[in-house]
Amino acid sequence: MTLVAGVDSSTQSCKIVVTDADTGEIVRQGRASHPAGTEVAPSAWWDALQSAIADAGGLDDVAAISVGGQQHGMVVLDDDGRVIRDALLWNDTRSAQAARDLIAEVGADVYASRLGVVPVASFTATKLRWLRDAEPENAARVAAVALPHDWLTWRLRGFGPVDESELGPVLEELTTDRSDASGTAYWSAVTGEYDLAFFVRALGHSAILPRVLGPGEQAGLMTNGTLVGPGAGDNAGAALGLGAAAGDVVVSIGTSGTVFAVTDTPAMDASGTVAGFADASGLFLPLIATLNAARILDSIAGLLGVSHDDLGELALSAEPGADGLVLQPYFEGERTPNRPDATATLFGMTLGSTTRPNLARAAIEGLLCGLADGLDAVRAQGVDAQRILIVGGAAQNPAVQQIAAQVFDVPVVIPKPGEYVATGAAAQAAWALTGQRPNWPLSITAEPPVDFRPVIREQYRAH
Repeated sequence: MTLVAGVDSSTQSCKIVVTDADTGEIVRQGRASHPAGTEVAPSAWWDALQSAIADAGGLDDVAAISVGGQQHGMVVLDDDGRVIRDALLWNDTRSAQAARDLIAEVGADVYASRLGVVPVASFTATKLRWLRDAEPENAARVAAVALPHDWLTWRLRGFGPVDESELGPVLEELTTDRSDASGTAYWSAVTGEYDLAFFVRALGHSAILPRVLGPGEQAGLMTNGTLVGPGAGDNAGAALGLGAAAGDVVVSIGTSGTVFAVTDTPAMDASGTVAGFADASGLFLPLIATLNAARILDSIAGLLGVSHDDLGELALSAEPGADGLVLQPYFEGERTPNRPDATATLFGMTLGSTTRPNLARAAIEGLLCGLADGLDAVRAQGVDAQRILIVGGAAQNPAVQQIAAQVFDVPVVIPKPGEYVATGAAAQAAWALTGQRPNWPLSITAEPPVDFRPVIREQYRAH
């Protein structure tokens, strides 16, 4: 049996799966936590990766590995390969003004036509502009810029600061892939190349950028001889892990919420609602993201003093539409719509509607309506949605499944719980090792009957 490994270095934790390269069956796996916050020392990711590898039994018998990671995070390195400051993560909104400044200078339509994306606070370019404006001394020291999965891939291959690595700070050995590069706002999914004018406009000067690898391309070797694949952004990794094809729309409910599909043509949405990302297979990944997803349920479950299961039971005891109670769940600001300074609002409170069951249902409906709005935006870019694959821990809640079938107007499918980003990275590793993209089966655990209730979204849109 040939073994390959895939890593998901996410916002909250690092997961690794070791799989059979032929079947995709998980042989063993490991996990380690990441620190909380929107600003994190990359060394914490490296430590977590080492712990997760050890928890998974090591890599001595693993032929190839690839790293999927949270998109957009800004890792800035000096000439010695040292991290200059803690990385700003995708969910750090301090660069919202920087995004507005870049759009004002260039124009949203220009960004969309040349890159496929329009800057928002999440993207790397806006964080570089923030660094230039807020910390000019640090910005002046930047010799290279990487994303989280780029930096981890580089470190896995033995590169890094002299006193922390075997091969030293060879910045030219940084690599990335097209899916993650497309979330920087200085690499173009339209042309397949860096647009260095946009990079310099953000940071203020040029710097080394990772070489962009193609699907199935090898990044290099670990010092123990294990092959390293190209890696991917988390959503592109999940699409690979799910085997998403034309007609499939993936809805992921995690720390953030995402809606994305694999398509043959890039999206170029000048409104910035849909990001025209590349995928990890050589195609494209039009995507919307919300800052608020599973944490909505965490918040309301905590407020009501119940578990997530109890929250679901309460929600199902209320009628669709929650008697007019509507939660607009922008607890952490919002990316889609682009309202970084927004807060959550509860509408329709009357003596009759303000009950525990209605509040529980309003939380789940609010979460899903935000994602349904995202589906509409993705469809407006030409995506034909035939079924929706819902993944993430919240997708296993029966109330989320049932209410999703009432919010979405196409069939909903719930895949078996799994580490799909890590599995997608493992598929990449197998691809890089064999030269062929694997075709691993997908297991389905639930297919709730279509039960579309227009009132839910009509109420949500009214606010």
